[in-house]
Amino acid sequence: MSKSGALDLASGVGGKIKKEDVQSAVDQYEKYHVCYGGDEETRKANYSDMVNKYYDLATSFYEFGWGESFHFAPRWKGESLRESIKRHEHFLALQMGLKPGMKVLDVGCGIGGPLREIARFSSTSITGLNNNEYQISRGTELNRVAGVSESCDFVKADFMKMPFSDNTFDGIYAIEATCHAPDAVGCYKEIYRVLKPGQCFAAYEWCMTDHFDPNNESHNKTKAEIELGNGLPDIRTTRECLDALKLAGFEVVWEKDLAVDSPVSWYLPLDTSKFSITSFRLTAFGRFVTRTMVKTLEFVGIAPAGSNRVSSFLEKAAEGLVEGGRKEIFTPMYFFLVRKPLADS
Repeated sequence: MSKSGALDLASGVGGKIKKEDVQSAVDQYEKYHVCYGGDEETRKANYSDMVNKYYDLATSFYEFGWGESFHFAPRWKGESLRESIKRHEHFLALQMGLKPGMKVLDVGCGIGGPLREIARFSSTSITGLNNNEYQISRGTELNRVAGVSESCDFVKADFMKMPFSDNTFDGIYAIEATCHAPDAVGCYKEIYRVLKPGQCFAAYEWCMTDHFDPNNESHNKTKAEIELGNGLPDIRTTRECLDALKLAGFEVVWEKDLAVDSPVSWYLPLDTSKFSITSFRLTAFGRFVTRTMVKTLEFVGIAPAGSNRVSSFLEKAAEGLVEGGRKEIFTPMYFFLVRKPLADS
């Protein structure tokens, strides 16, 4: 079960970081970002440290507010957030043509929500690749509770340097994860290397759209807020992602920004002007309750010092995401399905 209580949230802030070191980790994390004087090159050079700190600090908030699958989804009218998230995961499995017995890799798997769902849906064996020790410990426990420990496992490693032999996997996917890579071509080349010839890689990428204007101050502010609140070295454009896939050697089967045709806006759960009983913790009042609770738990010493600052930069991220969605300059669901050519065998 996902950790859903206030004390679970408080005890989880900081992940594997010692309680007394959390505030220092927040300082270090914030300094990577533009809002605090940081720059893109420093973030890229130190991406592993930055992303690890981010997920140590933020994972318990994600799990508290979002559940086990840390991603967005296009949504039909009348469909709940949870239903849309599951459908988004099933769509990926169907596009890849996953079949029983296939050996699959989830690149940047979080605590394994999608991994467990896709493994049960497709009867495949899935390995989750993650460089964050705390998330792997949570995912391992959740696999045990879900009864999928025999078909699903985790490997702690950097997706820029995977510890797998060439041509290992029958399919590979990434859900809003490879956006953390400092170099898209390098990341996609590693995925290409460990994928068997003739097999597919599919992903949902966080990208700036064609509507993004790098000379627009408001657009850049929104982009910087998303980077700060989500542990990103940079946010690539959809065109840059597509070019990187081709440079890595993949054949593009098809690609599309799935946010464009979504009947319900993907950012609706974060929109504070809306209210939802089923997503109460994500509403304006729900976030106020969480913020007050975190402040209180930090004050009495249950939550580590710095917890409220984590809550604040995650709120800033939510504001940036909503603005990016409204302006149509950002998407968290640029989908692509690509194939490694058979000729590479």
